[in-house]
Amino acid sequence: MIEIDGSYGEGGGQILRTAVSLSALTMKPIRITNIRTGRPKPGLKNQHIAGIKLTGMLVNATIKGLDIGSSTVEFVPHERRFGTFSYDVGTAGSISLVLQAVLPPAVLSSEPVVFNLRGGTDVKWSPPIDYLINVFTHTIAQMGPTIKITQKKRGHYPRGGGIVSCEVVPANEIKPLDQVEFGRLMKVSGISHCVRLPGHIAERQASSAEDLIQMRLGVEPEIIRESYLKNNDTHLGPGSGIVIWGEDEHGIRLGSDMLGERGKSAENVGNSAASLFIEEVSSEMAVDSHLCDMLIPYLAIASGTSRIGMTRSTSHLTTNIWATEHILGTQLDLQSKPNKSGVLTVKGLGLSVSE
Repeated sequence: MIEIDGSYGEGGGQILRTAVSLSALTMKPIRITNIRTGRPKPGLKNQHIAGIKLTGMLVNATIKGLDIGSSTVEFVPHERRFGTFSYDVGTAGSISLVLQAVLPPAVLSSEPVVFNLRGGTDVKWSPPIDYLINVFTHTIAQMGPTIKITQKKRGHYPRGGGIVSCEVVPANEIKPLDQVEFGRLMKVSGISHCVRLPGHIAERQASSAEDLIQMRLGVEPEIIRESYLKNNDTHLGPGSGIVIWGEDEHGIRLGSDMLGERGKSAENVGNSAASLFIEEVSSEMAVDSHLCDMLIPYLAIASGTSRIGMTRSTSHLTTNIWATEHILGTQLDLQSKPNKSGVLTVKGLGLSVSE
């Protein structure tokens, strides 16, 4: 059984999700200890349990230690499964983070897989569903698998209630990715939303972001305004946010996002998202700081050597690299300093659906 120290690196839920995901990918049993020991409330939380349980369903795993506050988990996969899986993450637990755990093994399933999930779609410290739909799945498609994510209802903190379906069409093998430089910015798109709030909030978020991007980058963005009639809004709680993505002449996309919060003006939310987007584009690298750590499992199992140019190295990235090298035994060559742009080279293992 592979042993993983969950306190390594950023010491949060990221190493847990990556370790369980890689265990399911390789069908190797794993034990993770010291889970979130440095956090104010150590051990497992609901959204961690959701990701582990759902990943376990996908490989018929035997799981020990799956309790709130548990600091040790054993995960023993037995057989790959396919079909439809449903799960309620609970309150506003992040659906995006659950998908981070279950999607890597799902792309090597022998048949299509569908996940029906309920929980948080726009949650602090996790990528919004709009980002996964418009940036993450776009990039993964270039590696072979098709992942279609449909947001049916939004869910904000603290009540959640978001509804998302995710359909995965596996590929026989994962193609390597060669995406180092971001070329000429051709198009900027986005979605600005608000629920159970006045519609002008989505408008103001979008307009402030559009003005700043056009002024700084010379491209006129096309940001969708998504709001609901307050009296007919069926969402469980109020919230707002904006996701922005840009595409170069080669079809490469990178993005940014920002959630609204009490006491922060809509203009501030839009400007913050736009500033982050401008920073990502200005690095001239092809993979933004949110996407780089998400790609690690896919690059590690690809049938060849991948090279990606990162806009910024993050603690989640270095944690994922360590866990991947430890579990899979493959080498990931990171040529970057913390919080700086750089290039990552990964020699993939060439796993296929039959393995």
